[in-house]
Amino acid sequence: MYDVTILSVLQGIAEFLPISSSGHLVIAQNLLGVEDGGMRLNLFLHFGTLLSILVYYFASIRRIVLRLEWEFVLKILLSAVPAVAVYFIFQKRIDAAFQDPHTVGAFLMFTGAVLMITRYIPAGGKSVSFLRAFIMGVAQAFAILPGVSRSGLTLAAARTGKVEPSKAAEFSFLMSAPLIAGGCLLELVEMSGQSGIAKIGEFSWGLTLYGVAVSFVTGLLSLALLEKMLKGRWFWIFGPYCILAGLFTLFLI
Repeated sequence: MYDVTILSVLQGIAEFLPISSSGHLVIAQNLLGVEDGGMRLNLFLHFGTLLSILVYYFASIRRIVLRLEWEFVLKILLSAVPAVAVYFIFQKRIDAAFQDPHTVGAFLMFTGAVLMITRYIPAGGKSVSFLRAFIMGVAQAFAILPGVSRSGLTLAAARTGKVEPSKAAEFSFLMSAPLIAGGCLLELVEMSGQSGIAKIGEFSWGLTLYGVAVSFVTGLLSLALLEKMLKGRWFWIFGPYCILAGLFTLFLI
C-alpha cells in the first residue's frame, strides 16, 4: 500500500501541475523498485485523474452538452489527432523511453526550460481558436514522452497565442480526457485477453482501486491550485524545479 500511495499522490499532483506525471512515476518506480507491473498501474492512476477532470469541470461539460457546442467538441477532437498519430507511429520508441530514467531526466530539463520562458510571455484574453487547438494538440503529442509535461507544454502553447489563462486551463484538461479514456479502454481490451486479469502486475485490484481514489482526490486539489497560480502568473516557478529534478535523475539514478 505504501508504494501505491506514493505513486497515486504523485500522479494526482503531477498530472496537472506542470512537472510531468509520467516522468515522476518513472523516477518513483525506479526508486521504489516497482517493475513493469507498475506501468499498468499508471494507466489506472490516470483514470483517477480523468475522474477529477470530469468533476472539476462538470459545469463546463454540462454547458457543452446542453447547449450542443459542437465547435468546442470539434476543437477537442482536432487537438487529439497529433497525439494519436504520434503514439501509433512511434509506439515502440515511446515505450522504450519509459525504461530509461536518464531520458526522463533530459526531458524534465526541457520542460523546465519551456516553463521558465513563459515568465516573459504576457497573458492574453483570447479564446481557443481551431488553429490554437491544433497547436496545443501538437504540444500534447510531445508530452507522450515521459518527463515532458502535458499541462506545461499545452498551457505554454496557449500563452504564446494570447489565450486567456482560465480558458487555456479548461481546454488543456478537457482535451486530455478523450486520450486518457481511450488509453484506459485499450488497456482493458488488452487485459481481457490475458490470463492474469485478476491482478494488475504486482498490485491487486483492491490496491489499484485505492490508488484511483487517491489520485482522484489529489487531482482535484492540484487543479484548484494550478488555476490559482495561472491567475497569479506564478506558472513559471515550476521550471527551476523541473530542471533540478532532471539533474537529480541524470546524475543520481
